[in-house]
Amino acid sequence: KNGANEVYVFITHAVLSKQAADKIKKSKIKKLIITDTINNTARIKNINKIQVLSIAPLMAEAIKRISNSTSVSSLFN
Repeated sequence: KNGANEVYVFITHAVLSKQAADKIKKSKIKKLIITDTINNTARIKNINKIQVLSIAPLMAEAIKRISNSTSVSSLFN
């Protein structure tokens, strides 16, 4: 049963409005992973179960590929 009842959530564009961050903090969610497409820094500063992943490397590679007229869609294969 190791981890059988653990809840992990992944959100690409986390709109954490109103009391969302506090509700997540109090929830049974083990880990919430979000991207940094919205700045939630102030809302999540004391919530260890929320992890932010930067999309900067992905965006940089997409811009590079567009500039070099190479495939952007292959980034997602």
